[in-house]
Amino acid sequence: MESALKEKIEETVIEILRGSNMDEATEFKIRKSASEKLGIDLSVPERKKFVRQVVEAFLLEQQAKEAANAAVEEEEQQADDEPEKEMEMKKEVEEEVEEEEEEEDVKPKIVGEKEFDDEGDLIICRLSDKRRVTIQDFRGKTLVSIREYYKVDGKDRPSAKGISLTVEQWSALKDNVSEIEKVISKMQCRLE
Repeated sequence: MESALKEKIEETVIEILRGSNMDEATEFKIRKSASEKLGIDLSVPERKKFVRQVVEAFLLEQQAKEAANAAVEEEEQQADDEPEKEMEMKKEVEEEVEEEEEEEDVKPKIVGEKEFDDEGDLIICRLSDKRRVTIQDFRGKTLVSIREYYKVDGKDRPSAKGISLTVEQWSALKDNVSEIEKVISKMQCRLE
């Protein structure tokens, strides 16, 4: 399928999704509506599969936005309710994190050669004390997550700060790493 057609289909499907009641929408209804709007048959296996990918990516993006919004709303609510208590709790959490980082005998869960977090997700690497890259299964989709974590009751919990990429998105990023590195090098040369 040519890229111009893919782009048209994706734009149309996303437009329909944004205007749909998500409690009643189905992939079939979205595909049928897009097919009628574009005047092309989207039930062909290749197009059907592409529409499914667009719908799934849209839903994942919406869930991530909802989770981020919920986290922000929760933080705002807590800040409004008890600002002093919140500050004390944050300070305690920061102190706990610092103490735990200083402890050398704290070991991650390791199975064979692989390390897993408290949620059971595979830790690929740690970017810093609070940031890591994990691989997780979310509703049957494999996601590469780059996320900040915080401690609650001695357990690492993912924060809303971060991003989860589908395998396709990860491939697109990976394919462009050399270009990103070139731009970074050029920018660093300009700053020096």
